[in-house]
Formats: sequence, C-alpha cells, structure tokens
Amino acid sequence: MKEVLRRLVAGELTEDEALTELRRIQLDELGGRARLDLGRYLRRGIPEVVLAAGKTPEDAARLVVTLAEQHGQGLVSRMSEAHRAAIARATTGLRVIDYHSAARVLREGFEPERAEGKVGILTAGTSDVPVADEARMVVEACGLEARLEADLGVAGLHRFVGPLSGMLDWGADLLIVAAGMDGVLPGLVAGLVDVPVIGLPVSTGYGRGGAGEAALNTMLQSCSTGLVVVNIDNGVGAGTAAVLFAQRRIRGSRNASNANTNAPAINAPNTITNIDRDMSAPPGIEKTPARIRSAVKTPAMSQGNPRRRRP
Repeated sequence: MKEVLRRLVAGELTEDEALTELRRIQLDELGGRARLDLGRYLRRGIPEVVLAAGKTPEDAARLVVTLAEQHGQGLVSRMSEAHRAAIARATTGLRVIDYHSAARVLREGFEPERAEGKVGILTAGTSDVPVADEARMVVEACGLEARLEADLGVAGLHRFVGPLSGMLDWGADLLIVAAGMDGVLPGLVAGLVDVPVIGLPVSTGYGRGGAGEAALNTMLQSCSTGLVVVNIDNGVGAGTAAVLFAQRRIRGSRNASNANTNAPAINAPNTITNIDRDMSAPPGIEKTPARIRSAVKTPAMSQGNPRRRRP
C-alpha cells in the first residue's frame, strides 16, 4: 500500500490506476477458484494461511507462492507429502521454512518486521507437536519470538516443572499448551502462572473421546479460571490469538509506563496559615490581620480581702 501511494505521489500512477492497485491488494482471484485476502495483514497484523487439506497440491502451491510474491511470505498448513513436493517444485528462488505439516514460503531477502513479545508453547506429548508447530509458525511469521517444549504430560508431573520455570524465566508473555488424551495439562499450567494461557486440544488418543472431544471438554470444564480454549487441532487459531494477546499486553504495559512518566507532578494542597485565616475585610479593602483579644487576668483574692500593693 505504501508503494502504491508513493507511485501515486511521484506521478507514476493515475488516480484510477492507484485505485485498481489498492483493490487488487485487498483481493486477488486466481483462476476463478480462490480469492486471496491480500489485505488481511494490513487490517489485522496477521497473514493469511492457506489450508492445504482439501486442495490439490498444485493449487495450494500456487496460492502460497502468490502470497510470498505479494507480501514477502506465504503460510500453508495441513500439508501432505504431495503438497510439500508441489510447493518445493513451485518455490524456485524462494526460501521455505518447514514446520512438521506446515511451512512458510519467503521471498528472497524478506524477514518479518520484529515485534515485541514472547510466546511459550508446551505440549503434553510428542504426538501433539505437529498441531503446536502450526501455532509456532504463525507466531514467528508475525515477528514474535517463540519457544516450544514437548512431552510434558501429567503422567509424569516432574517433567514439566523445569521447562515451565524456564519459560517464565525466559520472559514469556503468554503460554499455549497443547494436549490430547484427557487434556489436563492446560488447566494445570493455568493454575500455576500469572500469564494468559491458551488451551489447544489435540485429536490424539483412542477410544471414547479419542478424536479430541475429551481434551476439549476437560479444558472447557477446567477449574483454573481464565483459561482460554480454541477448537480441536486449531493451531493456527491458537497462534493468532497468542500474537494478538501478546501485542495487546505489551501495548498496555507500554501505555501505562508512558502515563506514569508523563503524568504531571502533584503539588501539595494550598494551606491556609493562621494569620491568613484571621485576616478579613470587605471587598476592595486591603486585608489586615484581625485584632486578637486576650482575656484579662483578674488578681486572685485572699479571704475576701484586697491584695496589698507592693511599695
């Protein structure tokens, strides 16, 4: 958008041409099959993510490459090996960062603008990592720092104490906790820390509730107040929420600090001295101290006889 405005001011574009460019930035249609929302990052600070599942490998590759060419990076989630191969063929001259079943495609020389904020990601088991890694992809694509620690489930509580303490010492602004099976870990963590916690239920497990329903229900019924829960396997949603929470948390802290710094000094209230309080006069006449009257002491009498005066 800045480039379009610059070219308009420089006279390289007419007003109609600039308007066409701006409309194209907001929406782009590829072969009549997909409409890319190219203005989403400008509106929300969160890039669009291509969901590879349900798309042919060629379509998914074309979409993510278009995003990378237009905005510097394109994100894709839920890839199969066929999707990964198609993206590798279509990204000649582009850089690809892999995240298990997700990936970021970056234009050469592009790096997202660094932003304040640290997001810690914990998983109950190693089977939860692919979904948690989608959250890490979104966080890093938005320029925030992310750290992931895996295999910390409640079957061995001693395993998660050290990594959780390390996350807090690192300065995490919030935590994403991914868990399948019984989904207990997010509620446990939320009851121990003073930063926001996002519960990410994962469809790992077996038997009744094994598709993530048990984990979701446990997180929704958690006794730890304030635990925020996203949908099953919604790593992208958890990462997006984490970015928005972290940015708002830091913005609020910065505004509070600025308010304390710029607040005017509070002067002591004006006090009225006894002399000022005793001064009174009609309007227009200079105030003078009021006459202070003192009681006249009467000489003490002795047995009803007047006291003799000393010579």
